[in-house]
Amino acid sequence: MKKIIKGYSKLSKDAKIEWLIDNYFEQSEKALELLKTYWNSDTDLQKLHDEFIENTLTNFYLPYGVAPNFVINNQTYCIPLAIEESSVVAAAAKAANFWSNRGGFKTKVLSTTKIGHVHFIWEGKQEEKIELIHFFDTLKSDLIEGTDHITRNMRLRGGGISDIQLIDKSDLEPGYFQLEARFETCDSMGANFINSVLEEFAKILKYKVESSSLNTRQIQVIMCILSNYTPECIVRAEVNCNVEDLNDDKEISPEDFAFRFLRAVRIAEIEPYRAVTHNKGIMNGIDSVVIATGNDFRAIEACAHAYAARNGKYSSLTHAEVVDGKFRFWIDIPLSLGTVGGITTLHPMVKFSHELLGKPNAPELMQIIAVAGLAQNFSAIRSLVTTGIQKGHMKMHLLNILNQLEAKDEEKSYIIDYFKDKVPSYHATIEIFCKLRGVKQLSEVGLKKG
Repeated sequence: MKKIIKGYSKLSKDAKIEWLIDNYFEQSEKALELLKTYWNSDTDLQKLHDEFIENTLTNFYLPYGVAPNFVINNQTYCIPLAIEESSVVAAAAKAANFWSNRGGFKTKVLSTTKIGHVHFIWEGKQEEKIELIHFFDTLKSDLIEGTDHITRNMRLRGGGISDIQLIDKSDLEPGYFQLEARFETCDSMGANFINSVLEEFAKILKYKVESSSLNTRQIQVIMCILSNYTPECIVRAEVNCNVEDLNDDKEISPEDFAFRFLRAVRIAEIEPYRAVTHNKGIMNGIDSVVIATGNDFRAIEACAHAYAARNGKYSSLTHAEVVDGKFRFWIDIPLSLGTVGGITTLHPMVKFSHELLGKPNAPELMQIIAVAGLAQNFSAIRSLVTTGIQKGHMKMHLLNILNQLEAKDEEKSYIIDYFKDKVPSYHATIEIFCKLRGVKQLSEVGLKKG
């Protein structure tokens, strides 16, 4: 069992690394060299990165790529994506090209409301609930006035508190109630703002209860927190064209493609096993732009999957139809994003991403990111119902296999050319690699299979 350390966070960066390597690595010099390899040569920039989180040792890089030619509401964008999965950027770019001469993507923000709660317990009797309801009617204005100092700047920007409701959840948990507040946070994601308001709500609530006729029934505040579930912060992205214009594959007619595409989406709507993988592909596109623009992909991911199950069964986030010969494919998705605050003005590559996108405000960024998810899903379904997913995916993954094999540049060129008209597989790549090296198995060149 490894030794427990106290006060690790108070150590210097060098001391943290020294303790870690001494206790967890046999080849200490090699481990130290690896960590330092990923340090930024600009010491000020490295210090900035070090201060983003606690116990920073080094940087962890993700590839940062772009998908050009996205036409969104008649404007052309080059979208940044930070992701390690090999086929994502290629798929996004392919969908962008496909729709660029078919009218492009159309987007619309449907709503931008975010929600937070003060969760509290009030154990009054059933007949006494009317007292709490009447009490809340008088409390509402106190809550708004009492948080004026927090909301002032947000209100000047056009945001603030839009509504507060008392929610009775005591049928699910004895005595459980909520103050449910709705917010507009403009171009910020708003987490710190919302949580500050909610914590002030809790103080006002407790103070007012203690000086009211309800003071014999004490209120116990359990917690105050925004919700990352934002079903009222919704954006729609869609594409459409005549069915006969879906004529990009010589091996399948536009009508057959549309039929297969609609059935594939329908399967994802009714079958959770398929829906999870279907939506994961959507999030490949969304998460990678969320990361590149300095937003919280964990919150976005959790919210999207909760939204996919909002009707009681997990289902597809995208939908498709053909009406009067017109193919339409769309997504409605909750995206709570910020273009100010957090690391959006600190991380150099995040700032680069925002500049690349034309410095969008939060609603504009919602639309761009929704398009990235729709594009990714279109390419995935298109591959699934035509050539199969492995043809494109494995060709993109081929370089990863060759790098694992430590193939030389000329070997890479030969093998990539060999698979130009074939579907690569790991086994077939190993076989041709060994043949090039003149050996029967990887162990003969000092490599282990797998």
